Amino acid sequence: MESKNTEDLFPIVGIGASAGGLEALEQFFRHEPTDSGMAFVLVQHLDPSHVSLLTEILQRNTSMPVFEAQDQLQVARNCVYVIPPNRDLAIFHGKLQLSLPNEPRGQRMPIDAFLRSLAEDQGEKAVGIILSGTGTDGTLGLREIIGAGGLSLVQEPATAKYDGMPTSAINAGYATHVLPVDKMPEALLKGADTTEVRAEMPKALKSINRILMQLRTITGHDFALYKKSTIGRRIERRMSQNNIDDADVYALYLKENPAEVHILFKELLINVTNFFRDTEAFAVLENEILPQLLEDKPDNYLFRVWVAGCATGEEAYSMAILLRERMEQSRQEFRVQIYSTDLDDDAIAIARAGFYPPNIAQDVTPERLRRFFVKEDAGFRVKKEIREMIVFATQNVIKDPPFTKLDLLSCRNLMIYLEAEMQNRLVPMFHYALKPGGVLFLSPSESIGNHTELFSSLNRKWKLYRATHSIKSSRALMAHVVSWASESSDKVPEETMKKITEPNFAELTRRLLVQCFAPASVVTDLKGNILYVHGDTGKYLRPAPGQASLNVVDMAREGLELELRTAILGAANEGVSVLGHEVQIKTNGGFSTISLSVRPLPDPNDSHNLLLVSFQEVVIPEVKSKRKRIAKTAELGRIEELERNLAYLKESHQAQNEEQQATNEELKSANEEMQSTNEELQSTNEELETSKEELQSVNEELITVNSELQAKIEQLAGMQNDMKNLLDNTNIGTVFLDDHMIIRRFTREATRIYRLVPSDVGRLLSDIKSDLDGELLLGKAQAVLDSLVPVELEMRADSGAWYLVRIQPYRTLDNVIEGVVLTFTDISKRIEAETRMQLAGELAENIVNTIRGPLLVLDGELQIVSANHAFYQYFQVIAADTIGRKIYELGNSQWNIPALRELLEIILPHDQSVEGYVVEHDFPAIGHHKISLNARRLAGKSIESSLILLTTEDIGDELTKESKV
Repeated sequence: MESKNTEDLFPIVGIGASAGGLEALEQFFRHEPTDSGMAFVLVQHLDPSHVSLLTEILQRNTSMPVFEAQDQLQVARNCVYVIPPNRDLAIFHGKLQLSLPNEPRGQRMPIDAFLRSLAEDQGEKAVGIILSGTGTDGTLGLREIIGAGGLSLVQEPATAKYDGMPTSAINAGYATHVLPVDKMPEALLKGADTTEVRAEMPKALKSINRILMQLRTITGHDFALYKKSTIGRRIERRMSQNNIDDADVYALYLKENPAEVHILFKELLINVTNFFRDTEAFAVLENEILPQLLEDKPDNYLFRVWVAGCATGEEAYSMAILLRERMEQSRQEFRVQIYSTDLDDDAIAIARAGFYPPNIAQDVTPERLRRFFVKEDAGFRVKKEIREMIVFATQNVIKDPPFTKLDLLSCRNLMIYLEAEMQNRLVPMFHYALKPGGVLFLSPSESIGNHTELFSSLNRKWKLYRATHSIKSSRALMAHVVSWASESSDKVPEETMKKITEPNFAELTRRLLVQCFAPASVVTDLKGNILYVHGDTGKYLRPAPGQASLNVVDMAREGLELELRTAILGAANEGVSVLGHEVQIKTNGGFSTISLSVRPLPDPNDSHNLLLVSFQEVVIPEVKSKRKRIAKTAELGRIEELERNLAYLKESHQAQNEEQQATNEELKSANEEMQSTNEELQSTNEELETSKEELQSVNEELITVNSELQAKIEQLAGMQNDMKNLLDNTNIGTVFLDDHMIIRRFTREATRIYRLVPSDVGRLLSDIKSDLDGELLLGKAQAVLDSLVPVELEMRADSGAWYLVRIQPYRTLDNVIEGVVLTFTDISKRIEAETRMQLAGELAENIVNTIRGPLLVLDGELQIVSANHAFYQYFQVIAADTIGRKIYELGNSQWNIPALRELLEIILPHDQSVEGYVVEHDFPAIGHHKISLNARRLAGKSIESSLILLTTEDIGDELTKESKV
């Protein structure tokens, strides 16, 4: 046999999720370390007809490899595996197993199926996690995980988008830890450490035995026959809570701290139950079992029920509610006694109070809540009429005497936690406690084992059995010594030891009379099977040849069979006693005459199901008359013998005919039962067909809705592609952040500013190196998120490039702010051009100022762009009143000269330059002057963009001199 290397073993985490689980999964892997040494297998309820995008989505939230599960794929550490659509997933020897689902859509439980296989395959290394979802899928899987010694985590319902699956697991008691999703990775790492300690627990068996011995000494309860996995797991849990790693140390700790013993005792008790647990099972009990048990029962009949291991009493109250409803439907009133017992006195106290939290509405119908419960502020209280039907008591089923003469016994919360040896002892005890025909009700995970002779099955799926009382069941019951009858206290009180027992003369007399005067007898059932033998019956009965049998007719000696069969049939069918019937039997080669008596006996339940068969030898006096002995001839003896044989044959034939008729009647009755069963099956089939049609209708509606959603998804996918191409081709770096400054998405151009890779989605932007001032950007982004006022600034990168940074709020279609958007536009060329223009402007201004004569620079709209110092000095104006104004508006419109207008508006547009254009005008500041204008147009791409250079020269003095000459 091959053995696995312990170094190759590592925890495999099965994660189950449904509706609302995607957000939880993203959050989980966002916090899960990439080097935890575990493997993760995700099982989610997926649409079987469409490709799943779960693998791609999860890869954005973790740097661990994420694979879609494939058949026979070996699970590896630090990897994530996702179930594909329309497949069932299991694990065997560490390899994933894919198969087509057997159940129709809507009835599949893929999470339960995988977690069960995980528990079987990995044992204590198995970990189960249940996240957001509706329904109960995963609950039973967690039970298997815990039973195998593994770890179970359940999302805190308050943090789940849909709390159905987490709540179901928590209410069932299968959640080791209930945590928010972001706390689960830390709990997983701690759980992996405790599994190493748990793996060494079997080596400390002596220490565990010492712990159990202290429990028995202080509490009086022995847990030695509880399942070792259950005991070890709960002891390890208490050790972990007390920060103790060694079982020997914990045993000493218990010895020094008796209070811890009681805490451990409470920890070992399993109080997991709920109202109408397994609804279908209670439906079978209500509709099939109880009507049979109460059929033909008289009014005021005492109906006795025992609920063993009742925990906090929900199941006992469920039984009482069913019985009360049954009595109301049948309009009969029975006396009901329900005994509800458990080992935990605290649980019994809760059961007696009958007060339960509001969430029982998930298990109890509104009608039953209204009818049998009283609504209070913090929950529901069971009405008095139901509580009075039940007696709650603390009892140890293993060693205390059972209740007897029961019509119904329910034990659905105990045997699953016991070893096979103890289960084998409890089943015969349950049989002893039930009346003939009483019903035993177990959980789906329990059975009667090999005791098929004690019970007949009523419903195999929901484990309902009818107690059968026959010779085989009596032998089986006698073969198993019941613990409560065989075990006695180790210490006998001294008063009992010293007490002198007085003789019971009545009992001694009865025994002597029976021994001396009672004939040899046997007690049989109605079919002649021997149940008890009194006296020496060897003269009348002997073992029949062939297969061994205890039937009194088969064992009867020659000559007794016919008479005995006839007498038993008469007593069994008609209740007629046969007394003192003389019969000749063959013994030791001769014939003897005996007296045969058959009497019906009442059993303890006042029904005639037993027969007393007595044999007594008859002494025939010897005939002394020799004449009579001689007169008897051989012929007469022969005739008498033939007549006797003939009579024997007739009677035997008659008996066989009667037996045949009885057999025919039984077959006829069985045939009628089969016909009735067939009719019930037909009716059930019709109901199933109706249900199928209804489900088909619902399925069609769901398919329609799904098609619409799929079309919407395809449309969104197309829009996403368009958006991706748009963002990639705008050459603008864009980073989308959520309200926690975590990266949601980024474009290709953004990688020039931040060193981003695809796996950085989901990380804080502050963790990424930036070529810009990152702290300034994050501060501005937070300010925008707080004030909703966009920010725009120009920033220089370390590489020398310039970027225009815009920070704006991220708004959804519903106008909800969910973060900010950072855009980075490269403006390096614009900055360079502006710099050049600035330099050119400065150069041009310096050149203009070097010219001595007045100079103006006009634009195409005749507005002054620039003027030199000579112009300001000559015309006595300042720059503030000159730059940016039209030339006609200068100096209170002193330049509004018709000749100047003619030059600028008529002549110059047709000629590139004009020289020596004379203008004479009275200027308010400098007086009458005659000036010569030189104008040149510097052409641009358009008339508006062209510039005009205008220089002036005063020629007034020269003209005066010439006129004088």
